[in-house]
Amino acid sequence: MLGLIGKGIVIGILVSAPLGPVGMLCIQRTLSKGRWYGFSTGVGAMFSDMFYAAVTCLGMGFVVGFIEANQAVLQCTGSLVLALFGYYTYRNNPIKELKNRREKKISYTYDCFTGFLLTFSNVLIVLLYIGLFTRFGFVVPEYSFWMLMSGIACIGLGAIIWWFGITYFISKIKKWFNIRSIWVLNRIVGTIIIILAIIGVLSVILYC
Repeated sequence: MLGLIGKGIVIGILVSAPLGPVGMLCIQRTLSKGRWYGFSTGVGAMFSDMFYAAVTCLGMGFVVGFIEANQAVLQCTGSLVLALFGYYTYRNNPIKELKNRREKKISYTYDCFTGFLLTFSNVLIVLLYIGLFTRFGFVVPEYSFWMLMSGIACIGLGAIIWWFGITYFISKIKKWFNIRSIWVLNRIVGTIIIILAIIGVLSVILYC
């Protein structure tokens, strides 16, 4: 059981660590809004990660078949969601946002939900889980259903540890960023997310 807990935490960190669209969004929100807004984004991503981990764990064969049969549609849909997030981030005005923060309370729930939605749009993460589960021997016959559920909870714990650590680090170097730096970062993050979305659509078109 202790081995399963350790594997779950490691898998949770490995899935969260790559600096993809969610990681970039988390950093951007930590700098522009504050640490706990960035952390809320990471928490939303963690819930999506746990969902996909559970789906993969309980039906690896079916999930792989479904993704392979619908990969083009899933990738196009995910790319569209990425493009919308990218456009919103690109157009985000940090000065206006700071003014809005003074006028009204910003919702942690909104940041959590958008973090969940952005991660959820990447269905192909299931393939990453399959590779990690195989590499670490996460799904084996001797593990009962409840043991696997505990392991999935530990994947969530690993993700929380990662997002807590990265937002702590970013908040510590926040003083080196001014309003213009945040504006430039918004443009960079938005552009990267839009480029990733375009690549996703083009890959579907080119390989169909």
